[in-house]
Amino acid sequence: MNTKTAVVAGGCFWCVEAIFELVEGVEKVVSGYAGGREETANYRAVCSGNTKHAEVVEITYNPEVIDLEELYKIFFTTHDPTTLNRQGNDRGPQYRSAIFYKNEEEKAVAEKVMKEYAPQIWDDPIVTTLEPLDALYAGEKYHQNYYQRTGDANPYCTVVITPKVAKFRKKFAHRLKKVGS
Repeated sequence: MNTKTAVVAGGCFWCVEAIFELVEGVEKVVSGYAGGREETANYRAVCSGNTKHAEVVEITYNPEVIDLEELYKIFFTTHDPTTLNRQGNDRGPQYRSAIFYKNEEEKAVAEKVMKEYAPQIWDDPIVTTLEPLDALYAGEKYHQNYYQRTGDANPYCTVVITPKVAKFRKKFAHRLKKVGS
């Protein structure tokens, strides 16, 4: 199977990961860090807000099932791209809204969605940054598949992630993975 990857940051990586794990055509989602140096690519350092990293997810997807433009539309719909360095109560540059692109084609698709789609659903200006992906560092094992593993047993998940998942399910029902896939 021919797969591609996309890297996005939309606040807490648990939230973004929980959405993209449900998308038909997405093969794998890895929570991690991008934007900083390898020696500071760990949760404790990134939480300081001083590492230049953002909490990101790397989405491995099948472009024959879903394209990059649709992934970016899901991204812009399921987080708030109008708040600088913040998603809800999560504050700091590590929670910024960003798309990390690997080439000019990815950057062009991101620019198109930011210009043509995102302003249709958000009243305030879009503050999402476009940043070249220099390196991606996988997050610690306990961060992977977090919502899938803990669900509503964690109060943060109940209050923050569950409503985002519900919004995705409603708005993108046609993009949900089929049961068993």
